[in-house]
Amino acid sequence: MSSTRPPMTQKGADRLRTELEHLKGPKRQAIIAAVAEARAHGDLKENAEYHAAREEHGFNEGRIAELEAALSNSEVIDTERLGVGSRIVFGAIVELVDLDSEVEVTYQIVGDVEADIKKNLIAVSSPIARALIGKSEGDEFDFTAPNGVKSYEIKGVRYS
Repeated sequence: MSSTRPPMTQKGADRLRTELEHLKGPKRQAIIAAVAEARAHGDLKENAEYHAAREEHGFNEGRIAELEAALSNSEVIDTERLGVGSRIVFGAIVELVDLDSEVEVTYQIVGDVEADIKKNLIAVSSPIARALIGKSEGDEFDFTAPNGVKSYEIKGVRYS
């Protein structure tokens, strides 16, 4: 698998397609209606509502283009069919324990475009993901975080 296309999980591709459908459908229609309503208010040079609606239109169209490019340029990988056992590769859901604080955290290693730390989705290109790739359940490793070196134990690895 020596593809130069960036990887993306099936779930990530599905999420992006859902967002794309919303932006191209209901969101685009709402913006068009807002532009038309603001345009009806008259003088466009001094019409803040019109300019705000046009700006929102630009942002929406930009996001649509970004999502279409990401979906067409990525290689969607079905992580459930990888069959790698407890070894960590792209798509793994990894349960970690901070060996200093005993705090447990779970991350999934995903494509760069679908990463969202608030949802514990970490980019495959991130330093912690790179430190995890190739390791297995039970392994311990050190990771240099922004606030210093952290030591973790891999409690579990699964794919779903």
